[in-house]
Amino acid sequence: MDLNRALRSATKTGKLLFGADQAKKAIETKEAKLIILANNSPDPVLKEQSKVPSMDFPGTNMELGAACGKPFAISVVTVLDPGESQILPKR
Repeated sequence: MDLNRALRSATKTGKLLFGADQAKKAIETKEAKLIILANNSPDPVLKEQSKVPSMDFPGTNMELGAACGKPFAISVVTVLDPGESQILPKR
């Protein structure tokens, strides 16, 4: 799977949240299906404390933002609905 392509597709056709605070809220309300963390994410504890599947993005928060088509840094992406992307891991 090309993660950049899957992120772009999920951004256009699905429902994503950006940022650690929104990720925490979505995890608490059990809406989150997947969290993706940039390799320089300031909140790596999210991955260890959550029962939600997680994925490490192999780039910085600036690169994660660019992969989502956003002109700003994103440290954490929360997938609520993948849309037409194949971003969710197979079970």
